Amino acid sequence: MAKTLYKTLPEAESARRRNITFDFNYEEINVPTSLKEFAKGKTYHIHTYGCQANYRDEEIMAGLLEKAGFCKGNSEKETDIIILNTCAVRENAEKKVFGKIGDLKSFKVNNKNAIVAICGCMVQQKHIIEHINKTYPHVDLIFGTHNIIDLLNLLDEVITKRLRIVDVKSLPGDIHENLPSVRQSNFKAFVNISYGCDKFCTYCIVPYTRGKERSRKMADILKECQELKDLGYKEVTLLGQNVNAYGKDFKDGSSFARLLDEVAKIGIPRVRFLTSHPWDFSSDMIDVIAKHKNIMKYIHLPVQSGNDEILRLMGRRYTSEQYLKLVNEIKTKIPDVALSTDIIVGFPNETYEQFLDTLKIVREVKYYSAFTFIYSPRNNTPAAKIKDNVTPKEKNRRFHELVKTLEEVIDPINQTLIGKTFPVLVESVSEKNSELLSGYTEHNKLVHFKGDKKLIGEIVNVKIKESHLYFLMGELVDG
Repeated sequence: MAKTLYKTLPEAESARRRNITFDFNYEEINVPTSLKEFAKGKTYHIHTYGCQANYRDEEIMAGLLEKAGFCKGNSEKETDIIILNTCAVRENAEKKVFGKIGDLKSFKVNNKNAIVAICGCMVQQKHIIEHINKTYPHVDLIFGTHNIIDLLNLLDEVITKRLRIVDVKSLPGDIHENLPSVRQSNFKAFVNISYGCDKFCTYCIVPYTRGKERSRKMADILKECQELKDLGYKEVTLLGQNVNAYGKDFKDGSSFARLLDEVAKIGIPRVRFLTSHPWDFSSDMIDVIAKHKNIMKYIHLPVQSGNDEILRLMGRRYTSEQYLKLVNEIKTKIPDVALSTDIIVGFPNETYEQFLDTLKIVREVKYYSAFTFIYSPRNNTPAAKIKDNVTPKEKNRRFHELVKTLEEVIDPINQTLIGKTFPVLVESVSEKNSELLSGYTEHNKLVHFKGDKKLIGEIVNVKIKESHLYFLMGELVDG
């Protein structure tokens, strides 16, 4: 096993700090000369888990690697650098990563000069790093969410010093603009508008792994969106751990409503945003969404629970009544809106009666879709310290009851779509049937239909013929 060089390690107390300053860096990335030499004829592979922010991180890492001279590999088995870009939000995500790291042991045996690197939210936790170092000696590099900018220098050190390196900062540095990027699509793109989160919901690890809420300058965001439009992109999704808190850190009146308005004016055919916190969802935001046709009338609005006591224990900052009042305002101003949500089942000591309040809110709001989870404790979060009296068996039973209730709500909504025609952004050939194309409606409904592969990347009209709960079947409409 190679000697380990610990440059920095994450600390929970440091990660909680919010009284830090940062600046905006526009300097070009320099590639170490020795890494340029090493990269000749070499390939990389990045395997990403988790949210859209992680996929945007992958695009930046790919841009850095290709700037150094690496090429994207066609096969994971034959590559020279493998990076696992991880997620820490749920326990299941971590289990998948550990399984993948274990699988890479045989890869490293057969490719002794290859480099295995682990990054992302998982390694922002000290106990995870300790476990990797103890259990997986074939891992060469561990770096955190705040260290992506250092990727090329870290790789150069691993190669030249022949050391395992751990570099995971708890405090974010400056916001770096003009970074190289390899987009995963040439017609839809993610655009970061902010980083980090200051909400500190009691169950959530993100404020610790992503750090202080930091907004990009509006001019830089608008410049990136304009460039994407000029390149012919059909859709952009504005990203932030809490997009509607955008600009609060500037303390100059900046707001997400204003930014969203300016992005829509650029004229990109489709504008989306993820993810919203109900606490920061303003009336001005709703008005801007209603005003612009190219802002998709689809809003992801996580509720997490329908019970006020559980919401209080979660640190969500709103009551079920306040949430429903917001939903009512959204639906009044945007009658054709589609709402989706996140729901956690089995928060510590949740009673069955409290769980029924969640089912009640599902039936009242009538969500178009939902991401559902059984609560899993995250180290160093307040909720993880609560002694829980609800059994795993009972949590699973409630989870299945929630899914059944959601299906009872979603199916009638889908039935109303049959016979109607919707613009669909064609994204790919269907994964399950190579004779079909797949794409999404404005309301983020997945549609499969027959059509020429040349339509991928275009917005076409599709008439809905069948509903299958989690997807729709349609037919292409001429013209």
